Amino acid sequence: MKTAARPRLALLIVTLAFATMLLSANLATPLYAVYARRFEFSTIVLALVFAVYALVLIPALLMFGQISDRLGRRPAIALGLGLAVAGLLLFAIADSAAWLFAARGTLGVAQGMLSGAATAALAELASDRARRAALLATLAQVGGSAAGVLLCGVLAQWAPWPTVLPFVVGMAVCLFEGIALWSVPETVGDRGGGGLHIRTPRVPPAIRAPFLRVGLTGAVAWAVAAGLFLSVMPSYAGELVVRTSNLALLALLTSVVLLSSFAVQLLLRNGAPPAGTQATGLVLLAVGLATLVVASPTHSMALLIVGATLAGTGHGAACLAAQDELTRIAPADQRAEVSAAFYVCVYLGVSLPVIGIGILADLTTLFTSVATFATVTGACSLALAAWHLRGAAAESSTESNQPHEIDEHEWARIDFTRGDFTRGEVR
Repeated sequence: MKTAARPRLALLIVTLAFATMLLSANLATPLYAVYARRFEFSTIVLALVFAVYALVLIPALLMFGQISDRLGRRPAIALGLGLAVAGLLLFAIADSAAWLFAARGTLGVAQGMLSGAATAALAELASDRARRAALLATLAQVGGSAAGVLLCGVLAQWAPWPTVLPFVVGMAVCLFEGIALWSVPETVGDRGGGGLHIRTPRVPPAIRAPFLRVGLTGAVAWAVAAGLFLSVMPSYAGELVVRTSNLALLALLTSVVLLSSFAVQLLLRNGAPPAGTQATGLVLLAVGLATLVVASPTHSMALLIVGATLAGTGHGAACLAAQDELTRIAPADQRAEVSAAFYVCVYLGVSLPVIGIGILADLTTLFTSVATFATVTGACSLALAAWHLRGAAAESSTESNQPHEIDEHEWARIDFTRGDFTRGEVR
């Protein structure tokens, strides 16, 4: 029993470290509207502050994703947490929009460094339960993001120093996790030499059509969950729907999408048909967006919650199934390039739409910009859903063999640290 408990504890610590990184990255979400009033900047500046995280994260992930092969998993995760502390400190002392840009950029680099090491460590610590490791990584991201939003909302509303204390608590959590990491066994034996190299996104011609479906699905899903909800949704809900400045309530309303996604991914943890699940998730995203738009003129909190729940359910289903299909279609010798291309799609989906929302909000109104985003994104979601179903029908009519299923005995996962997918078997 004792020998089994230690690996489980190590797995928990690494999962919490991953979640802590996402907590840090999204801690400021309830405060963006507060910063906009205090520093007197427009919605487009707010959108750019949010988007700079993803725009910095993309090159950081491509350049530093394999850094833990050189340093080891624990030092690389600790380095990411250290950079997260620096980013949170910049938030705590911010007295202008420039400090917010610096804070978000620092957190983007931190996430780019930590995610690869944490993903690899989870898979290596749970080598006999590969699916569990992949699920933990996904849940850490969604759950950590939701926890950050809720923590900041509660502290900013009811505790002193609303623009300082949440980040002090976040720094303390990062430091605690950094200390706990040293009880985790190092899983890298031979730390390869040589310099770091940039992983180049590339998609083989043979899979470009299915990859485009999967990549666009990931981009659309995260554009809704992160690009909309984690950036301007507190302002939308507080100014146009429930008309409140209660930061705890706004944080709760914003995090509903993430909590719903978390729950759905737990329910689907044993797998589901990729095409049908993605199509269903995309339809739910479209319906959720339409409900959010209707919530504003009716000033209905109930519709806002229903819309967020539907969008979160769609996000969880679409993202999980998209990752499953990506694993299935990527050639074994080109999985690194394919995975890099997929995550470029995802983070562009996070950053570019929110910039568009900010520009349109400054030119028109916040409601018009959100309604336009919902219309365009909803239409894209429905078109993608139809494309998934047509693709699945074409595959089923041409394939004579059963599709390969990834189980506990044969699996593939994205390894950000080595720049490839690592394939293994349970012995």
